[in-house]
Amino acid sequence: MKLKVFGLCAILLIAAMVAMSQQPPARPSAAPRPGPAPAVAEYPPAAPEPAQQPQPPQGPHPPPPPDPVGQNLFPPELVMQHRQAIGLTDNQKNAIKQELMRASTHFNELQWQMQDEMETMDNLTKGNTVDEAQVLAELDKILNLERDLKRTQLTVAIRIKNKLTADQQNQLRTMQHRPPQ
Repeated sequence: MKLKVFGLCAILLIAAMVAMSQQPPARPSAAPRPGPAPAVAEYPPAAPEPAQQPQPPQGPHPPPPPDPVGQNLFPPELVMQHRQAIGLTDNQKNAIKQELMRASTHFNELQWQMQDEMETMDNLTKGNTVDEAQVLAELDKILNLERDLKRTQLTVAIRIKNKLTADQQNQLRTMQHRPPQ
């Protein structure tokens, strides 16, 4: 059981890191259409207005708005992959490596804590009846750990950007927006 929970946490962490480092997709597969939000069910149900009748799809959906944070920061993999092309100095490379090692240690600690809390959540929800207050308190602990994970990821990205010169950042921005070859 512990191995499954640890594996799940590791997958979630990796997925979060990948999601943070990816650009938004060119065409989302299923984006909500603009228009009024679905209303809460009424009794008796109101007759739909003509403007609210289902309409056939009208071509591809517009791309989602750009990520205001992700578009301004650089994933560590991108920086290290192009370190020679952007002229990363040995001092910059060593400083970035140290940031990544420090973050990795913190990630590992958070993963162990997350594993413990997920096991506790599993135990709290096993019985025929569930203590709502305990489960919600446990959920708060898990969400706080997830918050710490995301905060650590963002901190690393900020520190990496701050180690780069303006020219290096411009070069990375160009590489980020270049389609893969």
